[in-house]
Amino acid sequence: MINQHDLAIHIYANVTTALDEDLRDGDLTAQLIPLHTQAHATVITRQDAVLCGAAWFDACFKAMDKDCIIHWLAQDGDVIAAKQTLCEIRGDARAMLTAERCALNFLQTLSATATQTRHYVEAVRGTHAKILDTRKTLPGLRIAQKYAVKTGGGHNQRIGLFDGMLIKENHILAAGGIHPALEQAFRLAPEGISIQIEVENLEQLREVLDAGAKLILLDNFDLDSMRVAVKLTAGRAELEASGGITLDKVRAIAETGVERISIGGLTKDIQAVDLSMRFEI
Repeated sequence: MINQHDLAIHIYANVTTALDEDLRDGDLTAQLIPLHTQAHATVITRQDAVLCGAAWFDACFKAMDKDCIIHWLAQDGDVIAAKQTLCEIRGDARAMLTAERCALNFLQTLSATATQTRHYVEAVRGTHAKILDTRKTLPGLRIAQKYAVKTGGGHNQRIGLFDGMLIKENHILAAGGIHPALEQAFRLAPEGISIQIEVENLEQLREVLDAGAKLILLDNFDLDSMRVAVKLTAGRAELEASGGITLDKVRAIAETGVERISIGGLTKDIQAVDLSMRFEI
């Protein structure tokens, strides 16, 4: 779970890294603008989307001009429409132009994840299935993208390797089989840590159920196999579908009765939302 304190730390780290990457010894082009010139700018969206990333956007501008004023006309989680004005900014012109690209990068990327998530959430509405993220995130933006998934109406799984166990095929092989892997996991996992195990067929499903698994990932099961898996499990464990899930298939998957659907594409297969910043001096 991401708390506000941890989120603030990650926002600061993300923005500091992004600005350092862009600036190094300074913004050469911004020197064309006379010192202390004040400017006004607006950000518009060129497409429909779900807004996300305002805090990262603000932090970029505040890092360059702590006295700048940012007025938002929409909030994270809002559905925004093409040509809509999202915010207005007033401040030092040099600072605003220096912060512009990094700020927009965060806003367009996180809005893309939130938008993608919302599409999947809407597709399964009315079923019992939850849409979940994975660890397939953009490097350095794990927390930011998981925040965006929540903003889009989805649910977060473990943040990293430290706060949950997912026993996959290679873990099972290296541990000596399903039963030894689960026995070790039950013995070693700290209290409150989830233990999930991946299965690739119905035979393995039966085996992990017999071994006491309570959270099971169905890897690349077809729809018929998912339906059988739900009947075999009969509520003894939570089932999660994963692998090859697309927007056109997700509703049918939810209707098989699985409780969870995890989708790497929420965070790794995204197209940045098209945003534009317009300046006035």
